[in-house]
Amino acid sequence: MILIVDDDKSIRLSLGVLLKRAGYEAMSVAMPDEALEVVRHQPLELILMDMNFTRATSGEEGITLLRQVKIFQPEVPVILITAWGSIPLAVEGMHAGAFDFMTKPWNNQVLLQRVETALSLTASANKKMSADLKFDRSAIIGRSKELNDILETVERVAPTDASVLILGENGTGKELIARAIHDNSHRRENPLVMVNLGGVSHSLFDSEMFGHAKGAFTGAVSARKGRFELADKGTIFLDEIGDLDLSCQVKLLRVLQQHTFEPLGDNRTVKVDIRVVCATNADIPSMVRERTFREDLYYRINLITIHLPALRDRRPDIPLLVDHFMLLTAHAHGVDVPEVASDAMSYLTKLPYPGNIRELKNIVERTLIVNKGKKTLSAGDFRTSAEAFAVTDAKPKAEAFGGTLEDMEREAIVRTLEKYSGNLAQSALALGVSRQSLYRRMQKYGLGDD
Repeated sequence: MILIVDDDKSIRLSLGVLLKRAGYEAMSVAMPDEALEVVRHQPLELILMDMNFTRATSGEEGITLLRQVKIFQPEVPVILITAWGSIPLAVEGMHAGAFDFMTKPWNNQVLLQRVETALSLTASANKKMSADLKFDRSAIIGRSKELNDILETVERVAPTDASVLILGENGTGKELIARAIHDNSHRRENPLVMVNLGGVSHSLFDSEMFGHAKGAFTGAVSARKGRFELADKGTIFLDEIGDLDLSCQVKLLRVLQQHTFEPLGDNRTVKVDIRVVCATNADIPSMVRERTFREDLYYRINLITIHLPALRDRRPDIPLLVDHFMLLTAHAHGVDVPEVASDAMSYLTKLPYPGNIRELKNIVERTLIVNKGKKTLSAGDFRTSAEAFAVTDAKPKAEAFGGTLEDMEREAIVRTLEKYSGNLAQSALALGVSRQSLYRRMQKYGLGDD
């Protein structure tokens, strides 16, 4: 099946007639969203694609659609067609994965020759592809439909260099998904550099991300590579990107656009080859509307968006996760793996898990350690641990609190810190944020200054 994508009805009709007379099966759509719907659900042999779908003549719409198509059907050749042909645009299209480039009006005979060439060369290449390359999901525990749908997307995305934005509540496994993307990519032999942007202060951003030269500032006794340079030829995972302030967003955008930067105190320009994966639990579209997150940066990082469900929305996976965490904890502490009573498993599958998988892991670990030596763990054993990690009393209800959202957040932090006697690690876990994010919020509200 050959797919024709063009907003001009006459072009769609003439290409459809030409291809069908030549013996090809063809279908046509007018807009990019319709094309993506077909690409997601129907195997294709070739795509003939227009470069512009609005009044714009830059070809950017076609390039964006091409990149998205290559994620879901990377082996399908794409021939770009436009009335606004140019050498630079042709080069950009080829770099983005296009097989060929033609301008309107075309010569029918030449077009059919290029179609035949694209189909024959792709068929030969597909025969040479190794049949034993399998998607590695060994680090991801679960078999629910919700998780399998996500992993299908990860499997399609991983072999490409597309930027990915992973969304989900704290503790849902965003880092594991980022690692799965890297481990199943052509960059797997190169570094995966993890950066928690929530823990990088504004004053240290340049040094941490871009590195610095010796003597660049007081205390810089030697040169140091930044995170971007360490990730060269590999993947950089930018966690909690929603916590990044606007001034740092500008600097990040430049690197993502040009893949170049200057280390602090150095006049040399460093060029890197990186794949960028970002994650956040923030509502980035709302932040864009409120002008607290740059719109151009948002579109740069989310060519593909992956939404991770909360653990309460994939309860069939809980028994598998319990068994996994039991095995890991028992091995780490050198004890036999106890049996989990049926009433205990039933209890665990019904908990709300505001802390998601991280909370379940902590409950299982604590229960096994506290009940070390027991052959069977009961619902009561797990209930004691779950109550120890309960966070319901740490978060005041909006209707019971007369202040603003900031007042509520400050009160929740104060109550949680009091409950855990100022222990930041336990308080952060109870509130469902990272320790660095908790510390930044404490600074914001003037807590702990004394």
